[in-house]
This record gives sequence, C-alpha cells and structure tokens, in this order.
Amino acid sequence: MIVELHGLEVFGYHGVLESERRDGQLFWFDVRLDVGDRGATDRIDDAVDYRLVADVVRDVSARRFDLLEALAMATAGELYRAFSPAHVSVRVRKRPGDMPVEYSAVTVELP
Repeated sequence: MIVELHGLEVFGYHGVLESERRDGQLFWFDVRLDVGDRGATDRIDDAVDYRLVADVVRDVSARRFDLLEALAMATAGELYRAFSPAHVSVRVRKRPGDMPVEYSAVTVELP
C-alpha cells in the first residue's frame, strides 16, 4: 500500500538568496510512503495517518535550509524514522523568482 500526499503547501524560509531567507515563500511537497499492508484492517491505529505525515513535513520545514536538496533529505529522513516505511519518496518544489521556469524541484528516495 502506498500513502501519498501531493502538493502539500508549506510556507518556509529556505533558499540561497537573501530575499528567500528573509521573505519566505511557498513550497510544495509530494510524499510517497510504502507502508505495506498497514491500514488494511480499516483501523486508524493500524494505518499511517495522513495528518501525522503532514505534521512531520511541516515540522521539518519550520527549520531553515539553504538548499532544496537538504530540505528534501531531512524530510525524507524524518518520515522514515517516524513511520518506518519500506520506501519513502519526497519531492520538494518551489517557484524560483530569479528563473523563468514553472518550478524547480528535488526528489529524494530512501529504501
């Protein structure tokens, strides 16, 4: 079973540019956790609660990172520790103000 959150919006103060660290911006997180058969019992106590997954992402993003790579790695690591999935994937996206692109992104996957 795969638990997914796509487009979780979190405001943060991450980036290399002074303006990013000072003013902050929105970041979008796409999270995938392979949780095996957790939740098949139809009991929330046996499942991975999506709300708790979102809380972990928000908690990590409350810290400050210069690089998306470091933010994505820290988030994946915390999700791995919190939920012990067989596999975790975290993609972090942002709209860089200094580049003519829709978004920039980094994806981290842990076994």
